[in-house]
Amino acid sequence: MTIHEIGEKYNITPDTLRYYEKIGIIDPVPRVGGKRDYGEKEIDRIEFVVCMRSAGIPIDVLIKYMELIKQGEHTAEKRKNLLIEQRDVLKKKLDEMNKAYDRLNYKIDVYYTKMLKHEKKLK
Repeated sequence: MTIHEIGEKYNITPDTLRYYEKIGIIDPVPRVGGKRDYGEKEIDRIEFVVCMRSAGIPIDVLIKYMELIKQGEHTAEKRKNLLIEQRDVLKKKLDEMNKAYDRLNYKIDVYYTKMLKHEKKLK
């Protein structure tokens, strides 16, 4: 796939893809005729990175994670611990968002109830 096809598929810009390659979040992409040619391996990595970024995982954490992968299998425990840390951060954010979601629903229900009472008074 071309850089533009990848960008469209994952809703990221070609500049972002080049940046991810430059900082080592994705490995250097093979080129055909001077143009990047994304294969299955690169696409899998991009899917992972896009997913993690959409969840708010910081770039520096992804860089560290990818560096550990490159160092080899002996870093598996460190990688696992890094992912566990990020999962815990994400869980906290989810809990906070669920609390806010519940609060919004409560406030909406309050307004809805007030509107119904007001309509009954007008009848």
